[in-house]
Amino acid sequence: MKKTILAIFIILAVFAMGLSVGFYYGKAETQSNQPEDLDFSLFWQAWDSIEQYYVDKDKIDYQQMIYGAIKGMTESLEDPYTVFMDPEDLRVFEQETAGEFEGIGIEIGIRENQLTVIAPLAGTPAERAGLKAGDKIVKIDNTDTRNMSVDMAASLIRGPKNTKVTLTILREARTETEDFVITRDVIEVPSLQWELMEDNIAYIKLYRFTRTAGSDFDAAAAEILASPAQKIILDLRNNTGGYLDVAQHIAGWFLEKNAVVAIEEIGVEKEGKVYTAKGPSKLIPYPTVILINRGSASASEILAGALRDNRGIKLIGEKTFGKGSIQEVRMLKEGGMKITTARWLTPAGNLINEIGLEPDVTVDLTETRRDSLFSFLNHHLLLKSKTDDKIFTARDPHLNKALEVLKEIR
Repeated sequence: MKKTILAIFIILAVFAMGLSVGFYYGKAETQSNQPEDLDFSLFWQAWDSIEQYYVDKDKIDYQQMIYGAIKGMTESLEDPYTVFMDPEDLRVFEQETAGEFEGIGIEIGIRENQLTVIAPLAGTPAERAGLKAGDKIVKIDNTDTRNMSVDMAASLIRGPKNTKVTLTILREARTETEDFVITRDVIEVPSLQWELMEDNIAYIKLYRFTRTAGSDFDAAAAEILASPAQKIILDLRNNTGGYLDVAQHIAGWFLEKNAVVAIEEIGVEKEGKVYTAKGPSKLIPYPTVILINRGSASASEILAGALRDNRGIKLIGEKTFGKGSIQEVRMLKEGGMKITTARWLTPAGNLINEIGLEPDVTVDLTETRRDSLFSFLNHHLLLKSKTDDKIFTARDPHLNKALEVLKEIR
C-alpha cells in the first residue's frame, strides 16, 4: 500500500483535490466498529418512511440513497477534504491524478470557508480565461457554492471537451462579481521544464508532482549535471501539489540521504511517520533558491519547507497557500472514501495547514503585474519560445530577485 499526496487538491478539471497532501490507498475493513450507545433504528425508520410515503416511488433509486447517506456522513464532519466517491467519482479521480482529464484546468480548495481558486494550470482554459490564485468561486452555473465541498464543486466544473461552464468570481479587493464562461478541454498536465539561463543558472519550472514528475526530474537533473550550470532556481509558483513520494524523491537530489523531508502529525493517540530523503544528493553543491507564491500548495510546500529547514535555501516571492493535510483513499465495496487522517509538519516542526510558508525574501506583485507575469511565463515555457533572458527576467520581479540573491551566494 502506497502513500501519495495530492494537492488537494481533485485537479479541477479541476485538480480540485487538490491541494491535498497525501493519499494512502487501502481496502476498507468490513467489520463494524459501531458505538454501543447508538441506535441505528432512526436510519431505517427514515428509509422506510421514504419507501412507504414518498409520492414519486418510480424515482426512488435505492443505490443512490445509500450513496447519499454515506455522503451525508462525511459532510457532517465539516471537512471539505473528507469525502465519499461513488464508482464514477472514483473513476474520474483516478483519471485526474494520472495527469490527463477533461475540464478547465484549475485547482480549488477551501479558504476561510469559501471555495477558492488555488491556481490555474499553465496553458489551460482556466489560465487563458484569466482565472487566478485567490479568486473566490461564488457560483458554478448559477449554483451557489456556500457550504459546497471541494469534490462537489469539482464534479460541477469538470465535464466533456467543448462544453461550457460559467464561474461567478469575486476577486480580491473587489466588491462586484464577474462571470467567466469557460470552454472545457482535454487537460494534459506537464510535470516540469528547465532551461539554462545566463550566468550558467539552471532554471527549473516544476508544474506539478505528477506520477511522471520523479522520472522527469531525474532526466532533467542528469542534463543539468552534464551542462555548464553552476546554480539553480527551482520555480514552484502555482504548483498546487501532487504525490508525496514524488516530492520526497525530488528532495533527495538536494538533501543528504536520510535528511528529514516531512513529518506526519496524526494526533496524541498515534505515532506519526517521518519521511526522509533517499538520495542521490547530487545537486547539493549547486547554490539554490526557490520561487513560491500563493498558488504553491501541498507537495510544493513540503519540498520548499524541507529544503529551507535542512539547508537554509531561501524562499523568494509570496506566502504559500497553506495546504498540509493528509488524505487516505480507502477502497470500498463500491467506490471509495478520501479521509483526512493527519497533517504535515516541516522538518523543523512547523505546521503548514492553513498557515503556509512565509518567504525569506518577499516580492509582492500587483494584480495587474501578476496576471501579465504568469501569462508571459506560461507562453515562454510551454511553447518553448526562445525569448531573450533579459526580456524574460524583466517581466518577472520574483525571478529578478532570485538572480540577485544567487549572485551573493558563492
